[in-house]
Amino acid sequence: MVTKMIGVNELRLGMFIHDINASWIEHSFWRSRFKLDNERDLRRIQQSGIRELTIDTDLGVDTIAVTAAPEASVSAPAPPVAAQTATSERSTDGAAAPAQARNHSEDREAAIADAAELYRRSVPKVASMFGQVRLGKAVDTIALGQLVHEISDSVLHNSGALISVMRLKRSDEYTYMHSMAVCALMLSQARQLGLEGEELQQVGLAGMLHDLGKACIPMEILNKPGKLTEAEFSLVKTHPVRGHALLDEAGSAGAVVLDVCLHHHEKIDGSGYPFGLVSEKISRFAKMAAVCDVYDAITSDRPYKAGWDPGEALRQMAQWKGHFDSVALQALVKAVGIYPVGSLVRLASGRLAVVVEQNPATLLAPRVRTVYDLAAAKRIEPQEIDLAERNCPDKVTAWEPPERWALGDLNAVCGLPSP
Repeated sequence: MVTKMIGVNELRLGMFIHDINASWIEHSFWRSRFKLDNERDLRRIQQSGIRELTIDTDLGVDTIAVTAAPEASVSAPAPPVAAQTATSERSTDGAAAPAQARNHSEDREAAIADAAELYRRSVPKVASMFGQVRLGKAVDTIALGQLVHEISDSVLHNSGALISVMRLKRSDEYTYMHSMAVCALMLSQARQLGLEGEELQQVGLAGMLHDLGKACIPMEILNKPGKLTEAEFSLVKTHPVRGHALLDEAGSAGAVVLDVCLHHHEKIDGSGYPFGLVSEKISRFAKMAAVCDVYDAITSDRPYKAGWDPGEALRQMAQWKGHFDSVALQALVKAVGIYPVGSLVRLASGRLAVVVEQNPATLLAPRVRTVYDLAAAKRIEPQEIDLAERNCPDKVTAWEPPERWALGDLNAVCGLPSP
């Protein structure tokens, strides 16, 4: 591997980018290591504000050597279209890639890139909302409506992309980005339940505002790395009532939003808070929010714990009797999959693979990328397999805990950015 730092003005097609040298949340590009083989990606990087990046000249073309050709311009034209096409037809090791599989992968990558950009643009908006409330100002639910529309459109286009990106929130931004994640999850869940139109919009807004009351809780308590004291936990448990009061005072929130904000911590067996309501007293919307709120919470990294694998999270939630409404939980499973994106699974062929995409027709047969050969006990070159493809000889036989295999780069394998 031979790497070198270059200015973004020197970047051209055919180069292999080794590192963008910036956190993904700071720009609109989701990957940091890949071959640059199309104009769309080139423009995205040039317009992102990045000034320098690192390339690997072993895996891609080098910068123009001015000393070897003094008469040539430093910003020489990109390789001919035919050369670019030939380059893009092959992977970095020179092996030809099937056109159909490559196109499908590129479509998924584009969806993840768009989802990451939406996430990046939304961070200051949601942070501002919480900040304004902390300063005693009323929340503007009408202004948030446009953001909910954008999230709804993203969910409609590719719900898996946005939900997967949302799971990668940084621990220091959890409090407000959790609200955006629950919004996306509830919208996906609502589509599974057949909701549409204005009702769908209200569900999304309810997810966005369900934790508004946490703006009234000190940040040192919300982000405390250790166990909360009894007094601290009692204070945190006041956030549904506080949030409801804030929304009621603003006067622009609908009944669904108010209901979800107040009741998303109720449990069907009556053991929830703030009122200990039992199932028949809890609305379907609050039941939906309860499932999405917990799922995002336990799959997210926090200052005091690492997030659970998404597949394991669903398995555990299904075993918590008395917590969740079964219809709401099943709708979430249908939305994210039995083996959600990022899950590690064992295949009948004796390999471990990472789930990269759901197949809407069958939750048991997602698209996966192989990463480990169990018989040889070693990492292998990733190979993408559509387990739902007709005559596919392989299938998932079990979920595997990633920590058992010390595979720490599963997000990168399945095409997701690093937090």
